[in-house]
Amino acid sequence: MRHVDSFEIQPPTPPSHNGVPRSAWARARRRVSRWHRPYIAALLLLDFGAAALASFLAVQIFEQADSGFRDAPAAWFYTVAFLLLPLGWVLILWGNRTYDRRYLGLGPDEYKRVIRSGVAVAATVSFLAFATKTTLSRWTVGFALLGAMLLILFGRMIARACLHALRRRIGQAGHRMVLVGTLPECLEVFTTVTRNPNVGLVPVAIHLTDGYAAARGMETPVPVYAGRDVLALVREVGGDTIAVCGSASAEPGELRRLAWQLEGSGVDLVVAPQLTDIAGPRVHIRPIEGLPLLHVEEPTLSGPALLVKNLMDRVAAGLGLLLLTPLFAAIALAIRISDPGPVFFRQPRVGHEGRTFRVWKFRTMYVDAEERLAGLVDQNETDGMLFKMKQDPRVFPVGRFLRASSLDELPQLINVLWGEMSLVGPRPLPADDGDFLGDVRRRLLVRPGMTGLWQVSGRSDLSWDEAVRLDLYYVDNWSLAYDLSILWRTVGVVLARKGAY
Repeated sequence: MRHVDSFEIQPPTPPSHNGVPRSAWARARRRVSRWHRPYIAALLLLDFGAAALASFLAVQIFEQADSGFRDAPAAWFYTVAFLLLPLGWVLILWGNRTYDRRYLGLGPDEYKRVIRSGVAVAATVSFLAFATKTTLSRWTVGFALLGAMLLILFGRMIARACLHALRRRIGQAGHRMVLVGTLPECLEVFTTVTRNPNVGLVPVAIHLTDGYAAARGMETPVPVYAGRDVLALVREVGGDTIAVCGSASAEPGELRRLAWQLEGSGVDLVVAPQLTDIAGPRVHIRPIEGLPLLHVEEPTLSGPALLVKNLMDRVAAGLGLLLLTPLFAAIALAIRISDPGPVFFRQPRVGHEGRTFRVWKFRTMYVDAEERLAGLVDQNETDGMLFKMKQDPRVFPVGRFLRASSLDELPQLINVLWGEMSLVGPRPLPADDGDFLGDVRRRLLVRPGMTGLWQVSGRSDLSWDEAVRLDLYYVDNWSLAYDLSILWRTVGVVLARKGAY
């Protein structure tokens, strides 16, 4: 942290132009941030290779693969299968903006656009076959198209994992940001964008719009400036992005003039409004007489999507209980051998809309754990409502393994089957010591889940405030796609045993 003691305000440098910085014919520019160029080149090769590999596998598996091309030279069939079709994939992926740097590296939009491209490729192939009266092997075409889409998605997942590793370990392949606004607004944006290193946003300086006195004597994570020409400051600190925070974006004409000043500089401009923890699908821009208004939709907590979620929960829970019966029997035997007593631990928890239910878990502690809790309260290693210790003496050895592997949570499939819980949602909190007032109560709008956003973001390593923030973010931005994403991330977290004790 930097301690701000003294400063020097330099007179503002007048803008280098008035909104017409260069010839209208010379609009091409090189961005200062160029990490996306080699990344996009790698994606192009991966996508083309994935489509070609899918075609190769289809040709090898199906004998009728060349149906419709038998009267033509063999070279034409191989040209279509291994050159034109993969090239068509790349062109349609490009048309659906799957190579747009704004959608790369984070969020589900990139994957949604790949799936949309797959549908477009299938429609294009069907139209061309109909127009040319070519009789194609449906199994071959279906396998090639579906296989290509799955391979492209897999390749992009691998590429994204490599990008995230690059950002986490050496801090490369990201954006160096200069935050512009009041000090509280800039610090809030700083905390948000640095919370997840995978995002690749690295604030390097703060430029104050309300004078330097607000920062005097305060510790700040990056240098603080005031009264400087913003573009000159960006170049001085080696930045490539300006983030206008909060109320700074509301000053009449200032944001527009800043956008003019940045034209041709290669520096990106982003706006961080005072609207936090609300995901993109809920935010829409509605221009009214030249004024772009942000329209915020209500959270989707009912309707057909919720019915599908409930059906998916019940079916998955029923199949899971059926398939996991032998594992349940083995775990029950291990618990009884470790410590005589009940196999399951049932505790009252608060569920949907404040209703209380009893959660099912495999017992991981000795039978006298509740009596021993009073002597351990002062050793609590977390804040908030829950008691957590990394080396809790009340947990027997088999129970420690069950907790680390999250196997102790599997009986909650019973709660899911009965409709008391969901596969994904905020974790249910104990009913006897929960203070569900204020913002915390909002997490009761949805069913509690076996896994949730805070489980895949750190679990017990997170503070109580951070866990609540993540739960509220899930409630406000819930969707089926988000649930599937969390379930997928849960697999990696469980295998890594991160934050489980």
